Amino acid sequence: MSLHRLLIDAAARFPENLALAGPTGEMTYRELDRRADALAHALSGEGVRPGDRVVIWAGKSPLTVVAMQAVLRLGAAYVPAGETAPAARVAALVRDCRPRAVCATGDRLESIAEGLGADVRAVDLDAHRDLPPGGRPAPVDHPAGGGDLAYVLYTSGSTGVPKGVSVTHRAARAFVDWAAAELDARPDDRFANHAPFTFDLSVLDLYAAFSAGATVCPVPAELAYAPARMVEFLRRERVSVWYSVPSALTLMMRDGGLLDAPAPASLRALLFAGEPFPIAGVRDLAAWTGARLLNLYGPTETNVCTFHEVVPADLARDRSVPIGRAACGDTVRVIRQDGREAGVGEEGELVVEGPTVMLGYWGREPQEGPYRTGDVVRVLPGGSLDYLGRRDHMVKVRGYRVELGEVEAVLGSHPQVAGVVVVVSGEGADARLRAFVLPAPGATPGVLGLKRHSAERLPPYMIADEIRFVDELPRTRNGKIDRAALGSGTTPYGQL
Repeated sequence: MSLHRLLIDAAARFPENLALAGPTGEMTYRELDRRADALAHALSGEGVRPGDRVVIWAGKSPLTVVAMQAVLRLGAAYVPAGETAPAARVAALVRDCRPRAVCATGDRLESIAEGLGADVRAVDLDAHRDLPPGGRPAPVDHPAGGGDLAYVLYTSGSTGVPKGVSVTHRAARAFVDWAAAELDARPDDRFANHAPFTFDLSVLDLYAAFSAGATVCPVPAELAYAPARMVEFLRRERVSVWYSVPSALTLMMRDGGLLDAPAPASLRALLFAGEPFPIAGVRDLAAWTGARLLNLYGPTETNVCTFHEVVPADLARDRSVPIGRAACGDTVRVIRQDGREAGVGEEGELVVEGPTVMLGYWGREPQEGPYRTGDVVRVLPGGSLDYLGRRDHMVKVRGYRVELGEVEAVLGSHPQVAGVVVVVSGEGADARLRAFVLPAPGATPGVLGLKRHSAERLPPYMIADEIRFVDELPRTRNGKIDRAALGSGTTPYGQL
């Protein structure tokens, strides 16, 4: 049941297979296994014990994966901070999760040394780039129970204070085992790892690959939103499974020339999650490749709890593809505002219970009972689900209730639109809907055309009052559209 057993078992079965490959370096399963054991011994010498937390502040390199595996082998939990995280944020994570150690390169450790405290050990990863002399290190494999903590992922809280989502081995394995089976993961697969290790999408990339003895190809941070280089990476690394937020795929199609050449023969599955994917982009991908297209859904607190595989009928829709049905052994229900369960055609809040639900937020009361996602969905005939938007994105405009996600979905269904975010500015009678639209590659949509498109599908009060065309949409560190930046009035495009 423990997460780290996936790598240990793969190293025994496929020792010469490449576990990691790409611009960040190569490492076989045998080498990754031995390096993880060696670092585990070093961390143990620094006092890391079962149940401890270890913050890992490093880039997407083989050495970072070694550190994550070393921590798990000790029965401890890793807390990824990400290479671009500022020192102040890392210091805040340290204060919150009270780790036994912080693993980072020397220059990073110097920047937070004063804030670590006497009880936190600083471990310089640069000192552990090579295996120690003396032959193979003794194996380390502390037996972790399903309910033991595996990792903590910090996500932005509504108060502006990061919240640590605590994930157990059982929850991680429920997701990884489901994903590996759904994808039929195999030793010759090459999984692209686009998401940072701080984002739950990376869990599939790493551990579904390890479960099959496949290769993980980490996308370096400097490539992650350089569209032409990402397209080159996809082809050069012979990627068979790609998983990212839709924004990354949109960039690759719009500015990276993804669709200009036939899809690589190696590609057999394209997965996307984290935000709605405008249907026009899904249509373009479906026309370009015969690979499976899978829409995965779930907040960090549940990892993936529903999924939907794109079928031809989806491409005729005016909105994003459904988020589908329950996955990973979870149970999902849709609860109406009156507390009753929604029927076909009705909408309500999506509530999740099952093995992938988090243990809780670090330092707070454990999560008990079903998890209320705050996401509003509609029940479709047959039981599949349509994502409508966030409960907190339901607004009142001139007395009418407006779901911003529905306005975005309709604008996003226009063939000349690659991405769109709708925000509200003003209050009361002065409230106005403003849409920021990212045109599709080579397209020049017009304001009147988009308003006419909306008028054919929406009531008048849901048509955007203003439409602005932009060259890019701001993103969070995880690559999702940064709605808060657009709604704050201080955007890359000037004042709202």
